[in-house]
Amino acid sequence: MDHRFVGIPELTGVPRVAVVIDVMRAFTVAAWAFSRGVERIVLASTESEALALKESHSGWLALKDGAPAAGFDAVNSPGLLRSRDFAGRTLVQKTTAGTVGALAVANAPLVLCASFVVAGPTARFLRTTDSGPVTFVVTGEEGRADEDLACAEYIGHSMAAGEVDAAPYLHRARTSRAAADLAAGLRSGYHPDDVDLCLEIDRFPFAMVARQEESLTVLRPVAVPDLPSRIH
Repeated sequence: MDHRFVGIPELTGVPRVAVVIDVMRAFTVAAWAFSRGVERIVLASTESEALALKESHSGWLALKDGAPAAGFDAVNSPGLLRSRDFAGRTLVQKTTAGTVGALAVANAPLVLCASFVVAGPTARFLRTTDSGPVTFVVTGEEGRADEDLACAEYIGHSMAAGEVDAAPYLHRARTSRAAADLAAGLRSGYHPDDVDLCLEIDRFPFAMVARQEESLTVLRPVAVPDLPSRIH
């Protein structure tokens, strides 16, 4: 299947199906947020927009990249998020790469956001919807981030083959520049377990679909059942 792998600057036109990849850490964090009870995630284009959305909606929370800041309730770290209780809440998320990539393709008929923790369910969702060729948006390093490209390629191959050995793809992600920067504590808002948490393959049983709801781009989890084993 002739998938496309592009960075955000290379996007032209509106793809029919887009899968936006941010392994370290936006869409690992989004998946963890859903596992901790978040009902929906609103993707914001700027930090000021995120705060404005929070302030204009009672009970909403806001999350950003980097160090904690006034008005924000959480930072972009799965390790710092995993013990929180967000039952029934709406979370507004603004990050450097992931949310930018998702908003860049927000008008596509089908948009999924993904990382390794939801890679298998994402591939199964695409297979069961007979999506055809996918435009994978590799958000990190203007399309060159190896952890994001590895995840995109893993999902693409899983769509075609079903059972794919994840180990080589996870190794590429673990030896990526982003993983090295995280492990060295070079990024603010960091927990020592973040790299390991970003590389837990299929930790969660859902895909994450972004749709337009009124004037907002909203991410929600969609449960994806296991496919029956093929009969040989």
